[in-house]
Amino acid sequence: MTDKAEYRAFVKRNSPKSPMWRSLFAAFVVGGLICMAGEGVHDAISALFPALPDEDVGSWTTVVMIFVGAFLTAIGVYDKIGRVAGGGSIIPITGFANSVVSPALEYNREGVFFGICAKMFVIAGPIIVFGIVAGILVGVLGLIG
Repeated sequence: MTDKAEYRAFVKRNSPKSPMWRSLFAAFVVGGLICMAGEGVHDAISALFPALPDEDVGSWTTVVMIFVGAFLTAIGVYDKIGRVAGGGSIIPITGFANSVVSPALEYNREGVFFGICAKMFVIAGPIIVFGIVAGILVGVLGLIG
């Protein structure tokens, strides 16, 4: 047997077994529930303000969901949801709110400027940058094509 084969066998024997199907199911269910909550917020805003254009309803829905995600992170609930749901909790917009608020809470002890302001976008910053770059590239490609 080669060293690579022995190493693979060793890793396979000693690696913790991942409950893949349970994780996939939890991510699907929790992500779906978060999205259903977003649809409920959208419908509630539409019902409360029937004259509001649909684009504005979508914008307000986004604001409310970001607030809810940030609030649940601040009181420690969103992290518990994330432990159960994994990727199902980071994909919706509430996961973005969590990625901004978590570092802000963690570095709060270092002060407002050097803690909260400096570290708030540690996780979300690269996502925002790559999102902007991808948007520009797609826009340029759409303009060319």
